[in-house]
Amino acid sequence: MKVLPIRKGPRPATGPAVPHQQLSQIAPVALQEELWRRMTGLAGVRTGPSGISFPESRALHLARPGSDPTAFLVDAEFAHLHGPDDGSLHLCLPLERVADVERAGWGELHPVARAGERPGTLLMVFGPRDEAELDVVWGLVRESHAFAVG
Repeated sequence: MKVLPIRKGPRPATGPAVPHQQLSQIAPVALQEELWRRMTGLAGVRTGPSGISFPESRALHLARPGSDPTAFLVDAEFAHLHGPDDGSLHLCLPLERVADVERAGWGELHPVARAGERPGTLLMVFGPRDEAELDVVWGLVRESHAFAVG
């Protein structure tokens, strides 16, 4: 796994409960769209609505999910990108990587995972504010895909 750079600046404000949303430092729509374009090019994915998020969220589902249920948000959905007023995404990563993401300031454990109601692999990754951040977030999406594929 690649060492994560420290995310610059303060952490964005997020909702403390469900729905878990990013409330400040919203990613520019053009960067959200570029991230989505990259996400849809991952091998073996199909796009569709999220099984657990807002209607405006766009989700990635694996055609052939791996066998580890902690790699998925729900069913075969391993990541979803929230709508343009948010720009963050939820995905799953191996436990040791979740700690790296939080430590470097790129995301936070989902409140239901923090409460022990879902696996500790579920986290929010903050939306990218610039091209350099887009590359970091894209790397995390690829790691989530690899985790889901098994």
